[in-house]
Amino acid sequence: MGSISHQDFQGEEEQSTEEDSQSYHGTGICKWFNVRMGFGFLSMNTREGEPLDAPVDVFVHQSKLHMEGFRSLKEGEAVEFTFKKSSKGLESVRVTGPGGVQCVGSEKRPKGKSTQKRRSKGDRCYNCGGLDHHAKECKLPPQPKKCHFCQSVAHMVANCPIKAQQSSSGSQGKPSPLKGEEEDQSHFPVPSETTD
Repeated sequence: MGSISHQDFQGEEEQSTEEDSQSYHGTGICKWFNVRMGFGFLSMNTREGEPLDAPVDVFVHQSKLHMEGFRSLKEGEAVEFTFKKSSKGLESVRVTGPGGVQCVGSEKRPKGKSTQKRRSKGDRCYNCGGLDHHAKECKLPPQPKKCHFCQSVAHMVANCPIKAQQSSSGSQGKPSPLKGEEEDQSHFPVPSETTD
């Protein structure tokens, strides 16, 4: 095995830097594309108009796709693209359909992202506590801040005595009482039972 001198390495580095700034033209198909992550690989068949012996993979990110709306590619979709060499391999710079038209894209969409916003059961307005809207949509003027644990306006959750009491009793191995029961005990006197 021969040794590589610093000059040889420096020459290769300058050459690769020069290649990085240069872009090339290719055509091929979409090998695969992950619509949730927004990236995939193209399978290049021709480079600068010359057919390749074997297809070459070229990285593609959704931001490089020429299309409107949700940007994605369909597996097997024919594409034209410009690409460059980078430290990680070949990366597309701009991807279009054949003849420079917009890409067709995949009919798949990421799961859980629909056009209509869905709210979980726990979503509520931080201003008034309503379940049908969020604080930015609240019609009421700003309300006093409350403890998220016991709803008291006297303190915040970090200083909540009920939460601290429940946490300390839970850490000693004792079962902690229900939140509602504890609230009743701390805010209202318990009437004593008398036997007749």
